[in-house]
Order: sequence, then structure tokens, then C-alpha cells
Amino acid sequence: MNIDLIKELGYKALDSRLKRISDRMSHDVRKFYKEMGIDIEPNWYLVFMLLQREGEISITAIAEPLGYAHPSVAIIVKKMTDKGYLYVRKDSIDKRKQLVSLSEKALKMLPQLETIWQSCERAILEILDEDLSILRYLDHIDAKLESTSFHKRFKSEYLKKENS
Repeated sequence: MNIDLIKELGYKALDSRLKRISDRMSHDVRKFYKEMGIDIEPNWYLVFMLLQREGEISITAIAEPLGYAHPSVAIIVKKMTDKGYLYVRKDSIDKRKQLVSLSEKALKMLPQLETIWQSCERAILEILDEDLSILRYLDHIDAKLESTSFHKRFKSEYLKKENS
């Protein structure tokens, strides 16, 4: 029996459907990196891109534009530092603040990584049939969740049911 419950549930399992797609893509990118002998993780891509663009920045300055929690970024930064891709130093003014930049190893690998990322981008466009309208939907979802959290929305719906 071939049942795809997530697909069958439609919008009711939207979060699971998006996660499944993301997991599939991340798995395949991780597999490709391994085949190429590159010891990085797919979720490091955005950190590489941001640091390439901004230079040396704090962990908070990484977390904010990505919409990630500070502890999540701290974990990614530690892993990337342990693998030799980042250089981390304490801010000379605020000793609690850590400043992060790409290491020499990362800078040397960037041309190869950029080629890989461009190939990945083209593959995404091919999957989307070059129709980027999904991004408008995702922007709409992001904006709605930014204005009112999902927690508040479903709690309100639950309380309506409870009180009727």
C-alpha cells in the first residue's frame, strides 16, 4: 500500500510537507558534498554567503537577517570554526561579543563552492519550472506569521471552538 499521508492531508500538513521537501534537498546536497570530498553542511550556505558579503560580523548580525535563533547560529558557527572555515575573535570593545569572519580555508574554497551553489540554484529553477510564484506565497506566509504568530492564531481558533 503506497499512502502519502502528508500529501493526502494537504494544507493540514503544510509544515511537514515543507520540511520533507527541505530534508530531501538538504540530504542530496550533503550527498553531493560528500562525493566531492567537501566537509561542509548544507545549512552553512547562508552563513558563507552572508560573511562573504558583510565581512566580519557578530553572531547576532548573522542570526537577524537569517531569522535564526542566536543559539542555532552559535552552533553552526562552532561547527564551521571547528572545521576551519571561520575565524572567531572577541570584540575589542565588548568582550562578550564574538566577531566572525571567513577563514583563509573558506576564502580559498569559495570559487569551487560558488560553482556548486550556482549549479544548485539552476537545479532549483528547473524543479520550479522557472516559475518563482511560490516565493510570493512564501512571502505572504512569512508576513502573516510576522504580524500574528501561528501560536496566537491556532490558540484563538481553539478557544473559539472551546467557547461555542
